[in-house]
Amino acid sequence: MNRERKNDLALFLFGLLLFAALQGGMESGLIGSFWKLNITLIGINIILSASLNLINGYTGQFSLGHAGFMAVGAYVGVVLTTNFHWALLPAMAAGGAAAALLGCLIGLPTLRLSGDYLAIATLGLGEIIRIVIMNIPYVGGAAGFSGIAHLTTFPWVFGTMLFTLFFIKNFVHSTHGRACIAIRENEIAAAAMGINTTKYKVMAFTIGAAFAGIAGVLFAHSFYIINPGSFTFMQSFNYLIMVVLGGLGSLTGSIAGAFVVTGLSAALADWPEFRMIIYALALILLMFYRPQGLFGYVELSSLPPFSRLSFLKGGRK
Repeated sequence: MNRERKNDLALFLFGLLLFAALQGGMESGLIGSFWKLNITLIGINIILSASLNLINGYTGQFSLGHAGFMAVGAYVGVVLTTNFHWALLPAMAAGGAAAALLGCLIGLPTLRLSGDYLAIATLGLGEIIRIVIMNIPYVGGAAGFSGIAHLTTFPWVFGTMLFTLFFIKNFVHSTHGRACIAIRENEIAAAAMGINTTKYKVMAFTIGAAFAGIAGVLFAHSFYIINPGSFTFMQSFNYLIMVVLGGLGSLTGSIAGAFVVTGLSAALADWPEFRMIIYALALILLMFYRPQGLFGYVELSSLPPFSRLSFLKGGRK
């Protein structure tokens, strides 16, 4: 077993231990209902920030429409579970597939743009998705879709989160992922080396959209009602903050960013008048003293607690 697989095994075991600790705390009542919900939301936000990091951090694009793909997955999922009585797993697959298809169709024309132009295009497309949903009576329109079964549980969220992280990690370390990183570093040079830049940008955009759709299904089934107001531009901007705060191009950073942003918002819930001020000041200080984010390009597997484990040694040199 090479070093990469040993690192994966170590992180997977660490994830299982973390899951056991959190699940035990929830079952025993040590973790109350408020923090139980917020821990579940942290897991969902990790999926969203990691999938956005694939687009923004690893491929170097600037997308601001992630909440739109989340909305597509959420509404497809709740329609299938509520009106057609599907189970959660096939509904997640369908929500992810619908978001991926839309991401591919949108990505083909828009990803020929770059920089600010791409950001404006994806921002507009995210808002178009929300407005279209708002004007469809079948899904409740502006009033929202109600009567949703509470199917999302912490084991479902944690398992999906682990799958997402390992999938994106392996994609990044594949030939396709290296092509995406080459595009991020210098798109002109990548094209000159024979890399089909449009193909790989659309591929990353589609995969990111798929996982956003899956997260949308989990998010929707965490509550009894959803409405288009949950998927505004500010929601997309929130996920962008998680990615930038944690570190562009770092999955560990995506985890840290989602944890800090969601946890800070929950911790300051009792002080709503100060919450946004403290939140903004924390971001300003971070940008002053740590502009590359909390982790930069560093991953958890390279940190001493993992890199020094005895069974991680002896791999390829």
